[in-house]
Amino acid sequence: MLPLLAALPTAWPTARFAASRLLFKPFRYFIDSTFREPVTPIPGSVLYADLWLAVEHSGIYVGNGQISNIEVESFAEGAVRKCGPPSFVSKSKLGKKIYVSCNGRGAVGHGDVAAGADSHVGERSFYGLVIKNCHQFSEKCVNYAERGYHGEPFSLGDFVDGLVSATWEPTLGSLKSAAKKRLGATKWRLWNWQDDPEPDPEPDWDGIQQAFEDMPLNEQTMAHLRQELAEAQAYDAEIADENIPSDVRNRLASFQQLLSDISNTYEEAKAFLARCPGADFSYAQLKAMGDDFAALATEMGQNRQVHELVRQLGRDHIREEDKKKQTRIPQCSKTEVHGTHLSNDVMRLLPSELVNLEDDTLEALFYARLLESNLQTYELAGTTHITREEVEKTATTAHAGPVVALLDTSGSMQGQPLLKARALLLAIAGILQKEQRSLHVVLFGSAGELREFAMEGANQSGALIAFLSQGFGGGTDFEAPLNRAFAIIREQNTYQRADVLMISDGDCSLSETFAATVRTQKIALDCLIYSVLCNGQRVGDSFSDEVVVL
Repeated sequence: MLPLLAALPTAWPTARFAASRLLFKPFRYFIDSTFREPVTPIPGSVLYADLWLAVEHSGIYVGNGQISNIEVESFAEGAVRKCGPPSFVSKSKLGKKIYVSCNGRGAVGHGDVAAGADSHVGERSFYGLVIKNCHQFSEKCVNYAERGYHGEPFSLGDFVDGLVSATWEPTLGSLKSAAKKRLGATKWRLWNWQDDPEPDPEPDWDGIQQAFEDMPLNEQTMAHLRQELAEAQAYDAEIADENIPSDVRNRLASFQQLLSDISNTYEEAKAFLARCPGADFSYAQLKAMGDDFAALATEMGQNRQVHELVRQLGRDHIREEDKKKQTRIPQCSKTEVHGTHLSNDVMRLLPSELVNLEDDTLEALFYARLLESNLQTYELAGTTHITREEVEKTATTAHAGPVVALLDTSGSMQGQPLLKARALLLAIAGILQKEQRSLHVVLFGSAGELREFAMEGANQSGALIAFLSQGFGGGTDFEAPLNRAFAIIREQNTYQRADVLMISDGDCSLSETFAATVRTQKIALDCLIYSVLCNGQRVGDSFSDEVVVL
């Protein structure tokens, strides 16, 4: 039966629209169907077909065009059946390809393997979704090549042994290893069971590589990428002695090198990525930054003032009288035994369930009920209390406001001051995005030099990095960006009660007339202005509500 398919990571939106591209399989299909000779299986050959993404189905060829394999017949029950190639691949979403165990000369198999697989036909057995039991059945049959087939039934115990073994989920890789050891299968080639099928079209090599470069980097996507790299390396080794065109080999080498580079870059950037929650940067975005992400990570991690400033920005105010209320509020908390219910929570099993583990027959039943979440376990419930102040604190965080950030990109900001400013804005962007708060960034320089970027909703951290790489490099004018910030808060409904963040490397020099205008606008728009110095020292100004020196 087919193995368990883990869902594509929800944190990888790219996989949702490009799942058919982000795989090594299209490369393999093109090469196998175009440049490698097909084979015909012999009795005892191992067969497998790709059904979808990481899902494969396997079986044993028993002769006369028939394949012995496990088919699901009802919930939690499967049976060993014989079928032809069309039925074997009937559930495949990736075509009708069937791979055969081979060596350098052709298909390999063994009479005892075929005899054992054929003799199991008709047997019924327990079937559990967490057990990749088609591969387990095939591997059991392959092992007959060493010790011979003696008529052992394929029983419930085989599945339970697999469940509690160290391997937990037998995989196609385990089956291939067994076929190599018992049958000498060093290659896997296509069975041409159809009438001269057309070769697969050449894949979009560049498009697939670009998709990997653009995928967001996190632990889940990297696990997938490393699996693809391992598959590509194993395949490259398999065809090393075959007559494959040099340009195709070069393409394969380039693909492997890219995946290796992405993996290495992810390891180097881990500290930086950890400082940008929810950002989901891609390899292409990190490479565009050069080596800056290491310095940015250090700055973002070591400067406590950055985190304190982010906490203060854009928050709604709680009335003083509400802060003083300390009413205790009941809240559900599972700390007391409430009764019993059915679940798979082994930490809260009733003693009567544990008794089953002492009997060899009932032990199998125990694991079956565990898989079905049908064990008798304690149910917990209870109440605890939190203060009104804690409730208000949580509510305040949930309703925090947006931020308008003004970044000085004059000549004096180049170098370390600008690095600090970028670190601050990336930290702000990551936290605001996690809290579903908007950020509007305005780059400014001399009079009239303004550039803007609005980050709202969807992940735009990569675009923000590209935007922050720009600058003017000339003089400094503070009036134009402040006027623009007030206009954004006044005119855009989503920026009501926003706070303004001014990031520069020196005192904001404003005329008395404009300083008075700033104070008036702050009152009218109910906003605060926080000023951050990335270089130098501030002697004070007439409009900032708080000044922070990085």
